[in-house]
Amino acid sequence: MTNRICPYDAWQRLLEGNERFVSGDSKHPNQNASRRSELVHSQNPFAVIFGCADSRLAAEIIFDVGLGDVFVVRTAGHVIDDAVLGSLEYGVSVLHVPLIVVLGHDNCSAVTAAKDAVETGDVPQGHIRDLVERITPSVLSSLREHKTDINDMVVEHAKQTVRRLLDSSRMIYDAVDNYSTAVIGVAYRLEEGRAQLVSTSGVL
Repeated sequence: MTNRICPYDAWQRLLEGNERFVSGDSKHPNQNASRRSELVHSQNPFAVIFGCADSRLAAEIIFDVGLGDVFVVRTAGHVIDDAVLGSLEYGVSVLHVPLIVVLGHDNCSAVTAAKDAVETGDVPQGHIRDLVERITPSVLSSLREHKTDINDMVVEHAKQTVRRLLDSSRMIYDAVDNYSTAVIGVAYRLEEGRAQLVSTSGVL
C-alpha cells in the first residue's frame, strides 16, 4: 500500500492537527482499539518526522495524530547518523512517505550545548561530545550571519539538517528530485505550541 497524498497535503494535515493542539481542541484521532487492529499487518504513514528527542516535543501530540499516521525518528538536537539515515530511507523507499519533517524547537539544550562549546572552548565528555560536534556547524553558520540568539541558531540548525539529509542520502535526494517526497524544516515554539515552516526542499 502506498500513499496517495502529495507533500503539500501531508503538511496541511500536520498543520491542521497542530492548530487543534494550539487551540486546545485536539481530537486524539486513530488511538482506539479498532485502529490498533487495523494496523497489525501493515502501516501507511503520511509523513516522517525526524525530531529532537526533547520530552516536550512529542510529535504525535503536537500534530494531533495517532497510531500509524507518522513515522517518527528522534535524536537529541535531531543529529544525523547512519541509523537515522537508514530509518528515513526506509520511510521514503519502503513506506513511500511523501514528506520528511525536520522538527526543531526553541531553547534546545543540544543546540545550547554546542553554542556554549563554541563560545568557551569547553567541550562535553562522553558521547554528548559527538552530538555537540555535529551541531557546531549550524552554530558557526549562525554566528557568521551575526545571529547570536539561541533560537536563531535552532532555526539555522533545522535548515542545515534539511540540507545535510539531501547531501548524505542519495535515496532521499532522488525522492526529492523526482517530486515524490519533500523535506521541510520546522521550528516549534514550546510556550505557544505552534510549529512553523522555516525551510523547504522539493515541491511542497
